[in-house]
Amino acid sequence: MAPQPQRSLGILNLERGEARDAMPLVPPRGSLMSSATYDFPVISETVVGAWVDLVVPGAPELESACVAAAKRLVERGAVAISANCGYFIRHQAAVAAAVNVPVVSSSLLLLPALLGQLPAAAKLAVLVAQPKHLSEDMLGLTDPFARARVVIGGIEDSALVRNENMRPPPPTDMADIEKDVLACAERLRGSHPDLKAFLFECTAMPLTAPAVRRMTGLPVYDITTLCRMTLASVA
Repeated sequence: MAPQPQRSLGILNLERGEARDAMPLVPPRGSLMSSATYDFPVISETVVGAWVDLVVPGAPELESACVAAAKRLVERGAVAISANCGYFIRHQAAVAAAVNVPVVSSSLLLLPALLGQLPAAAKLAVLVAQPKHLSEDMLGLTDPFARARVVIGGIEDSALVRNENMRPPPPTDMADIEKDVLACAERLRGSHPDLKAFLFECTAMPLTAPAVRRMTGLPVYDITTLCRMTLASVA
C-alpha cells in the first residue's frame, strides 16, 4: 500500500524563474512559507506563468494554472490552500470550486470580519504592494459605509516592488521591506487618527508585523493570521 501524503498547508506559489529549481532557503518563522509559523508542514506548487507582473495587474489566463496547482497540492496532502500573493484573490472562487479543502487565497478575505471587530467610527488600514492594481471587488465590501472605513496604503515605490517585477526577481533585504512598511504605516496613522488596525495584503509583510505593532500599538493582521485560523479548524 502506498504511503498516505502528509497533511499540510498548501501554497500556490509565484513563478520564480531561475530560482524555481534552486535549493530553497529555510524560510524564517513568521513568514507565510515557514512550517515553524504554524507548527504544521507547508508545501508549495508553482502556478506556471504566475509572474508578479502578471498576477498583480490581473491575468485571467492564469486561472486554469491556479486550479491545476491547487489540485496537485491536494493530491500531495494539502488540507487547506493559500497563496503567495494577495492578488491571487481574483482566482479565489475558481480554486475553491475545484478542490474539496478550504481555500484562503488572500488576507483580504478577512476584511469584512475585521471591520465588525472595531467600533463603527474606527478605520482600518489595508497595506498593499501596488495599490493602483487593487480593484474594489477584491475588498469584498458592498456596503458604502464599510468601504468608507477602509484606508489603502502602498509601498509601490519600494525596493520590494521593483525587484518582484523583474524576471527572475532578485531577493529583497528584509530590513528594506520593514523600513518601507513602517514608513507607510506611519503616514497612514498621521493622516487618520481614527485608525484602529492594520491588514497586510502583501505576503512579504508578515515579518514586519511585530515592528508595526510596537510602533503603533495597534493590531496587525496578515495572511499568516488567516492560515493559522484555517489550520486550527481542519488540522
